[in-house]
Amino acid sequence: MRGLPLAAWAYVVGVVALATGLITTASFAGLQWRTFGVLAVLFLVCDSAPAALNSERARVSISFSASLASVVLLGPAGAALVGACAVVTGQRHLGPVKRLFNAGQFALCGYVAGQVFVHVGGTPWANGVSPNSVSGTLGPFIAADVTFVAVNLLLIGGVLVTAKHVSVRGFRWGPIIHLASDCLGYGMFGLLIAGLWSEVGAPSAFLVLLPLFIARWAFALTQAQQKAYDATIAALCQAVETKDYYTRGHSERVSRGSVMIAEEIGMRPERVTAIRYAGMLHDVGKLGVPTKVLQKPGGLTEEEYAAVQLHPMRGLEIVREIGFLDEALNGIMHHHEKMDGTGYPMGLAGDEIPEFARVISVADVFDTLTSTRSYRKAWSIEEAIAELRRCAGKHFDPALVEAFLRALDRTDWEPPMPVTLPEDDVETTEQDHDDPTVPLKVAGEGARW
Repeated sequence: MRGLPLAAWAYVVGVVALATGLITTASFAGLQWRTFGVLAVLFLVCDSAPAALNSERARVSISFSASLASVVLLGPAGAALVGACAVVTGQRHLGPVKRLFNAGQFALCGYVAGQVFVHVGGTPWANGVSPNSVSGTLGPFIAADVTFVAVNLLLIGGVLVTAKHVSVRGFRWGPIIHLASDCLGYGMFGLLIAGLWSEVGAPSAFLVLLPLFIARWAFALTQAQQKAYDATIAALCQAVETKDYYTRGHSERVSRGSVMIAEEIGMRPERVTAIRYAGMLHDVGKLGVPTKVLQKPGGLTEEEYAAVQLHPMRGLEIVREIGFLDEALNGIMHHHEKMDGTGYPMGLAGDEIPEFARVISVADVFDTLTSTRSYRKAWSIEEAIAELRRCAGKHFDPALVEAFLRALDRTDWEPPMPVTLPEDDVETTEQDHDDPTVPLKVAGEGARW
């Protein structure tokens, strides 16, 4: 928390002060302190073992279950008090400021969720409950769960924005929705705890620990598998970049641009993940193109030109057995097709071109235009936008061009730095199969692209 901007410090102090005010002014008359003690211990056990996320160092607390159980069993004030226990969490790497902020935001989440629970017809089970009451509590509990997660994400988002760790312009709904679904799932364990409480009492809280930690283990396993997938993709990209210096960083930026378009048009999260892979691997077929062709500065022979045009098919051959790519294979195979049918390798036109390929082609050309090459300087973002619009309908899907431009308007796109070539005898080509402004040349014939 060192070096926080003044706005972030003010935000943290405000959250902690508001939570402190709520707790100190709340009435705890009739609170079941034994129930509170059990739930507080459960909360700390769960909070001390957060589940890992894809992002490095990012974690999600699985204490949502204890917090939501306290909403049902203790009411708003009790739920706030349970959340405040985060100040003594077992996460040793958290400093005092983070502990205070987490305690404050969990207390606010519990209190607001508890108020929603009560106002939509829920009744705190302070003195126990018959099993028949569980079904009637389901609706109010779901409302409380959604409220708890929404307030939690808003409070966390507020500190990230004020600390300038994320940009409001670069906000993306996809990762937030994915994270919210995980949090909601953990929260639903709270109803299981409350329901069992009526049968076996306090031990019910710890009976739920086994399935809760199994869910955490399964979640961690999924994340580990995701990292293995990413490592596979990264290794292939590195192989391509080693062979063609001008692709360094290109695949990652094309992947990013493709995801921007996919999220803008509302693709499902699993398809967004697939198109991220497709963007990373769209040029993997260059591994099947001779290096002397990729780096040849002059015109190409017919055979060399054919080798370049076949690189999408070579890419498909290389990665087709990687099962998790699924729909990404279509993007790799057809990203050089054009809406007017003049592209390659199959000359598809219009809606014949798979959606993934139409998305990637927009991001691919945009990044190429805004990158420096040996034969020209990078275009400005404004010039590249004008080129995309000029070619919309002819080379690119107009709807996807507009989707990309809308997303680009909310995102700080950083043009790449010029590539530093190695100090050896490696030649660099003055042609680029991705560059619509400098078509590939076949020796003895007119320009073709």
